[in-house]
Order: sequence, then C-alpha cells, then structure tokens
Amino acid sequence: MTISTLGHALLGLLAADELTGYELTQHFDRSLAHVWSASHSQIYPELAKLQAAGLIRHTESGPRGSKRYSATDEGRAEVRRWLAQPPQPETIRSERLLRVFFLWMLAPDDAHAYLRAEAARHREQLANYDAIAAHIPADADAATCWSRISLEAGIRHERAMAEWADWAAESVPSGNVRA
Repeated sequence: MTISTLGHALLGLLAADELTGYELTQHFDRSLAHVWSASHSQIYPELAKLQAAGLIRHTESGPRGSKRYSATDEGRAEVRRWLAQPPQPETIRSERLLRVFFLWMLAPDDAHAYLRAEAARHREQLANYDAIAAHIPADADAATCWSRISLEAGIRHERAMAEWADWAAESVPSGNVRA
C-alpha cells in the first residue's frame, strides 16, 4: 500500500499521542496548517486506510461514536522510513500568484488594491501564527519543539510574502492596460 503524505502526517501525530479524528483535525488547524491542511472529510478515510494496513490501531471508543487511535510499531517504522527518504520535488500551485502574473490586465489602481489585500492577508496569517507560537512553552516536549520549528517556517514565509506584496504594490506600473 502506498501511503499518502496526509497518511504520513497522521502517523506522525499518532506516534506522539493517541487521538481521535476530531483531535487530529484540530492538530492540523492549530499546528500543521502552515505546512499542510486537511479536513475531516480527508482525515477519516485516511485513518481507515492506515488501520487496514496495520499502521494504526483503534484504542478506545468515546461518546458519539468517536474513536481514539494510536500508531502501531509498524506505523512508527513507516514514518521513520518516510522521513529518511528525500521528499519529491514540490510543484507550486498558487491561484493567488497566478493572478499576479495577469494583473497587467487590470487598471493600475485595481492591481495595486489586489496586492495591498494580499499583503494584509499575509499579515493576518502571520499574526495567527505568532499567536500560536506565543502559547508554546520554552520547555516543550520534543514533538512540540519540532512543531514550533516547523511553525517558524510558516511565520517567516508569511512575513516574506507580506513584504513582497507591499513591494509589488509599490512596483505596479502606471502604464496603460492592455486589452
């Protein structure tokens, strides 16, 4: 069975702690959103695949049909194997940046407004990440420490994108729009 990147992320989280599907979604929203996103509708089918492959196990049932899972020894070994392999080259697919490529089709004021909105969006996300980082204790456990290191990449990315969008907004040419 080929394990998806989402599957490896779930295995890594379950190697650190026993969690329900809901708690896994919360982890993505709080700690992984700056590098990977996942919704309930993606997580639950992936959990079923991981369980069928023997990489996680159901440890207990809770209220409203919730199930708590943990990684098996095989699941932990799979995460270590995955971590030891070089990642596949990333393909950047950003609708926001694709739109920037075609901003020449807008009036300069509209292109400028688009880029200012981009800068504001990145500053807002930066503030969210900074708030998350502020709640991570200095003496955090190893998993939380690595989460903080990963979060720092999101913080630096959002800061850089906000600075870039500010620069781009100031660089909008005042020339005519081509139809």
